[in-house]
Amino acid sequence: MSIASAGEQRIGNRRWMIGLLFGAGVLVNYFDRVNLSVAGPILQRELGFGPEKFGLLSSAFFWTYAILQIPTGVLLDRYGVTIIGRIGTTLWGAASALTACASGYWGVLVSRGLLGIAEAPAFPVSSKGTGYWFPRRERALATSIFDAAAKFSNVIGVPLVAFFMVKLGWRWGFGVTSAMSFAYAIAFYFLYRDPSADTKIGAAERAYIQQGGATPEGSAPASAAGMFVYLLSQAKVWGLAIGFAAYGYSFYMYLTWLPGYLVSTFHMNIMKSAGYAAVIWSVATVTDLVVGGWLVDYLIARGGDETRVRKTVLVAGMILGLAVFGAARTTSLSWAIVWLSVALGGLAFAAPVGWSLPSLIAPKGGVGTIGGIMNCANNLVGGALAPAVTGFIVFRTGSFEAAFIVAGGVLLLGILSFVFILGKVEPIADPAESLSR
Repeated sequence: MSIASAGEQRIGNRRWMIGLLFGAGVLVNYFDRVNLSVAGPILQRELGFGPEKFGLLSSAFFWTYAILQIPTGVLLDRYGVTIIGRIGTTLWGAASALTACASGYWGVLVSRGLLGIAEAPAFPVSSKGTGYWFPRRERALATSIFDAAAKFSNVIGVPLVAFFMVKLGWRWGFGVTSAMSFAYAIAFYFLYRDPSADTKIGAAERAYIQQGGATPEGSAPASAAGMFVYLLSQAKVWGLAIGFAAYGYSFYMYLTWLPGYLVSTFHMNIMKSAGYAAVIWSVATVTDLVVGGWLVDYLIARGGDETRVRKTVLVAGMILGLAVFGAARTTSLSWAIVWLSVALGGLAFAAPVGWSLPSLIAPKGGVGTIGGIMNCANNLVGGALAPAVTGFIVFRTGSFEAAFIVAGGVLLLGILSFVFILGKVEPIADPAESLSR
């Protein structure tokens, strides 16, 4: 069946329901992450530790999360989205409950490390599943749905968690997000199937997806180890990993330290800081969906070159992220909100482009592995290092100025990687094809 004839039969919208399911998962997933940033000032006061220890506490999740990204990607390519997704969502529901029950600083530290293990499959599952369910012409918007959910989690999650923590104590903030995690695990079990196994998708929509360039289902033709080694030899993979790691440094600095920055720099309470942070993250949510999602698909549909459109949006967003230099120098709350909104808004619309790339450049069966490599770099540099480095700098200097300057410098390296190393957005040759040349 051709795309034209599929359109005549009224293409369904099952794929968008799946896209929203991925978005809901990332939203809940990030509630489990932002709750610690909100709890930071309370935990430091009640458990008696400073910003340098909070930086280490914030990075505990990301060390285990980052280390598991590559093994998760390999397992995802071997066993598929459905199995790994079900296991992952169930485990993170259980792990997220441990923080609420933790005793003392070290108890919270260990529980966050276990949560990082449990949540490792979340983004690779969403990225690979989106590749299965969406044609190339809709990939940017579909990806922006789950990526924007990471930003939107701060809009509603930060005030929600702050409310429970202020009214009932910090453990309740973690307990509420744990309940949401279990609810999503149940929803994923009953709702997600790959397109070939989904009985609710119509023939016209299935043809539309497949003929529109969806990622082929199936495991890698090469061994898992062979595919991993092969992909590490590709400059395109390194360009993506280095660039996305630079993005991650700034993103995770904001994710873990934004409420603390507002509290300490402008001397406001937790609820007020949550409100200002929600404004900044709201801007990021909108730019993620509108620019990184809708605009990219619109320009490509109008005949724009895929590489030029995607890389222009990607690099432009990273450049706007350099507005963090302005935030580093200002002492005005109003200007700080403006600079940080510009910086995070730019990074937000670059992110879905980055997350769409594994399914666009991977050889057959390699999407999960590339996503794992990319997200490993993202979370080692961003999730594990950024919170700890930021905490150390703030502890030593007493301000966030130097920490923001470091973040801008890392972004500059990422821009260079995207421009000069990533290359054209096109599939990498399959290992067998590469060897036969």
